[in-house]
Amino acid sequence: MSALVRPRNGRMIAGVCAGLADRFGMSAMTMRVIFVLSCLLPGPQFLVYLALWVLLPSEKSAGYAV
Repeated sequence: MSALVRPRNGRMIAGVCAGLADRFGMSAMTMRVIFVLSCLLPGPQFLVYLALWVLLPSEKSAGYAV
């Protein structure tokens, strides 16, 4: 399993679903479908998504030296 980060490639909105999919070895589309289906159930799914958007670091880009 890789680190939990929002990837630079494969993002649709913020990269949260793509990052979770990479972390757990799933396809990003499967994770997006699971998220959309979970939004049909009562609960704070959208708030958790927003929190992960803010809290998860973005993947460092290769090729840029700081």
